[in-house]
Amino acid sequence: MQHRQLGRSGLRVSRLALGTMTWGGDTSEEQATEQLVTFIEAGGTFVDTADVYTEGESERLLGSLLGEVVDRDQIVLATKAVARRDDGPFGGGASRGALLSALEGSLRRLRVDHVDLWQLHAWDCSVPIEETLSAVDSAVSSGKVRYVGVSNYCGWQLSTAATLQRARPGHEPLVSNQVEYSLLERGIEREVRPAAAQHGIGLLPWAPLGRGVLTGKYRNGTPADSRGASAHFAPYVEQHRTERAARIVQAVSTAAEGLGTTALAVALAWVRDRPGVVAPVVGARDAVQLKVSLSAEQLELPPAIRAALDDVSGIELGYPERPLA
Repeated sequence: MQHRQLGRSGLRVSRLALGTMTWGGDTSEEQATEQLVTFIEAGGTFVDTADVYTEGESERLLGSLLGEVVDRDQIVLATKAVARRDDGPFGGGASRGALLSALEGSLRRLRVDHVDLWQLHAWDCSVPIEETLSAVDSAVSSGKVRYVGVSNYCGWQLSTAATLQRARPGHEPLVSNQVEYSLLERGIEREVRPAAAQHGIGLLPWAPLGRGVLTGKYRNGTPADSRGASAHFAPYVEQHRTERAARIVQAVSTAAEGLGTTALAVALAWVRDRPGVVAPVVGARDAVQLKVSLSAEQLELPPAIRAALDDVSGIELGYPERPLA
């Protein structure tokens, strides 16, 4: 698997990240173990989790596999904080106390002394961004965090945080923004992607397969074993089951047929090679499904097919994103 620099940092990661959002819940320990081994054997290094995934079970399960199934040094370990974990005074949010408490909890569950990438899961409008960033600096200076990123930041939020960090000598710059990005969701191209490019921040797309819709599995209904059939994931998937999505899925399927590959591989290769993207984060049901995602590593979309997909999925840029004529 090829590797890329994460933003302007010296950190190199595989250009596909293994997501663990369902580990410890819908994904069993056996399935998680098979996925991790499959990913490492394919040359993958970048594994992503969060303190709130399956109420902390994702981190616990991943932590139990480090050292037992794979060496800690084989992976770039990423997690997140900010989302609400419990009702306590430090149970969520981006205050200094909440963030440092969250970090200690993550390290404990993961059974490690540091994480390679610590991400602010969301912007917290109730806390001054200066306080949030001071906690980030403390985490890095303590040696418990190597690099810092954010997640779900819009354009102005990303620029504000990045500017504040770079304006103060000795403060750790942001290296990544993990955001939803796929052929079905291209909203980040309006302001987030330009802001990331300006500040040297790498993009980590989540839901790069349009929450599963781009695989084509929902074209004729909802498979019983799919996320769309589960009570807690059905609304998540339903957001992308629209008439526009159906046209895009048809175009992806046509491209896949012409290339002799899968719709999943086409959709993943498209987002992987978009400007500013470092590594799409892929969550799989099992190792078999993960291997299909890994097959996209060998696929380079011909310019004509890429242009056709760009066209069918394009979004309208209005003023001021579109320059004045």
